[in-house]
Amino acid sequence: MSMTQAQSLADKDFIRYSRQIFLPEVGEAGQLQLKQAHVLIVGLGGLGQLAAQYLACAGVGRLTLVDSDRVELSNLPRQLLFSDDDIGHHKALIAKQKLAVLAQGCEIDAVAEHLTLESANAVFARLLDHSKETRLVLDCTDNLVARHCINRLSVEHALPLVSASIAAFNGQLFAVDQQRFPLGGCYHCIFPSDTRAPQNCTSQGVLGPSVGVMASMQALLAMQLLLLATPPTSTTQQTGNQSFEETSPPIASTRALLGRFWRFDAKLLQWHSAALTRDPECEVCGLKPSSLKSSALMSREPSKSVERANANTHHSTTAVSFKSVPNRGLL
Repeated sequence: MSMTQAQSLADKDFIRYSRQIFLPEVGEAGQLQLKQAHVLIVGLGGLGQLAAQYLACAGVGRLTLVDSDRVELSNLPRQLLFSDDDIGHHKALIAKQKLAVLAQGCEIDAVAEHLTLESANAVFARLLDHSKETRLVLDCTDNLVARHCINRLSVEHALPLVSASIAAFNGQLFAVDQQRFPLGGCYHCIFPSDTRAPQNCTSQGVLGPSVGVMASMQALLAMQLLLLATPPTSTTQQTGNQSFEETSPPIASTRALLGRFWRFDAKLLQWHSAALTRDPECEVCGLKPSSLKSSALMSREPSKSVERANANTHHSTTAVSFKSVPNRGLL
């Protein structure tokens, strides 16, 4: 019997999370799975501070918040966790303090340091210390250097990574996981290290609700990936003189969540999606044995280019090679 199956929720927690538990795709087992999860959130700007609120209040058991920035006046229209009284204080420390009030059952660690390769290694090491937890990484940063660092460490440690970004009216979202779907590639496959990134919120501007949409979707995608690890539960249903076992449906398929790249047009309120394929020459997740710690990931064949499809629909699902994606500079 798994740890999730052996435990049960306290009555207070059952009431608190009842609207989630009522979903057959979640149930008590799924809520326990969230309780045993540890999510690392790097960046506590418009994306990270809202995603952190959703995950903490949804019952995720542990969050590690990383950001060296301090709250500024220009942050307040879209970073709603902060107020005027917080200006000048570290975002990570303020977020920890406020989330501790909102979600008392969530353990929160705050790292108010600039993300370097050395500090990132230390943060990931702490994330890996808790072997019984389901672990996941959220990249909510706004610069390519940090994103490539987070991506490389997530690949090396075989941790699922959910990345989101927004600048002007253009949003992007995707998730990669080298254990469950290595053919989906990684951040470096989409945005190689020589990519130029002229667009960000500082230079392009952004509307607060647009940031909220991307942060909400990032948190939703993260929760679904965490719930994928939930063992199915069954209940006995009685119909007349017959009884039958009913198994809870899965939250979603791995293929529906991983290896997909979503773009959001905040002007037209439209979503477009495409299938991600691993670049076999990628220096981070490619087929070179030195690029990954887990040799089990080396047995997969490199992905091939696939044809475009449904490109002219309002909610298009397109399978493409991202070598030619326009606006690749958008973080």
